[in-house]
Amino acid sequence: MPARPRTIIENELSPCFNISEPDRWTTPIVFCSPHSGRTYPEHFLAQSKLDPHTLRKSEDCYIDVLVACAPNYGAPLISALFPRAYLDVNREPYELDPSLFDEPLPDFANAQSTRVIGGLGTVARIVSDGTEIYDRPLSLSAALARIDGLYHPFHRALKGLIDRTRQRFGRTLLVDCHSIPSNSMAGSGRARPDIVLGDRFGTSCDSLIVGFLQRAFDDLGYVVHVNRPYAGGYITEHYGRPSTGINALQIEFNRGLYLNEETLETTAGFQQLQADIENVVGRLAFELPEELDRPEAAE
Repeated sequence: MPARPRTIIENELSPCFNISEPDRWTTPIVFCSPHSGRTYPEHFLAQSKLDPHTLRKSEDCYIDVLVACAPNYGAPLISALFPRAYLDVNREPYELDPSLFDEPLPDFANAQSTRVIGGLGTVARIVSDGTEIYDRPLSLSAALARIDGLYHPFHRALKGLIDRTRQRFGRTLLVDCHSIPSNSMAGSGRARPDIVLGDRFGTSCDSLIVGFLQRAFDDLGYVVHVNRPYAGGYITEHYGRPSTGINALQIEFNRGLYLNEETLETTAGFQQLQADIENVVGRLAFELPEELDRPEAAE
């Protein structure tokens, strides 16, 4: 039987994600970087009216590099290699904008979510600064091919890491890593956050874990906010089930700490932030399990 022809996605985005596993799994933590992918397929660049640099405005630039130390502390890291502007895995699988397509959406699509209305569905209509990505409609089949070829494989792999970790340790902490623009909360009257922890307002993660991380970054001099302005996206909400032993927490790092937001090149602050993140990852790996096992933590 002849081999099935490779799809355009397989040709240009294979592999579509990377998993860095530790030599030994020694901690019940999984790290995820879903928005740092920077492999822009040629067919996407041809479809878009934007230049590659503008498309990168939606990217959580180099977050995968900032947290690359995770396997050194016994925890796996999964990173998407495709860009968020092409397909966003931090969404429901079928959050689709009807204005993007040249045909009606299937009944199972969610066309009314806040994220879709804002132009940032599973297949985004805009980049994060509000600029439209396309100047002509997409075919629905092309969008579904992205979801089948990228979204579902990524989530199968992520779920596999979570399940393996819980099977091994009896529990899992998923740390979903992102970045925020440096002007987040400008004009709000509050100090701009360096780091934002999101636990879906207490529903996706044990408060002891949130407090542990908040103190760890506080100790290093960072301004830490919880759930403001971001409380966590689909990944945090979907996987976080503390009652079943799966905690999920989103961490957002302010781009002003490490990135020139115009050139998208790292700044002198990159190495310091990377070192501080490694400090916190080490504390998570070695100190948090002991805190969770203390009798008073279960009360």
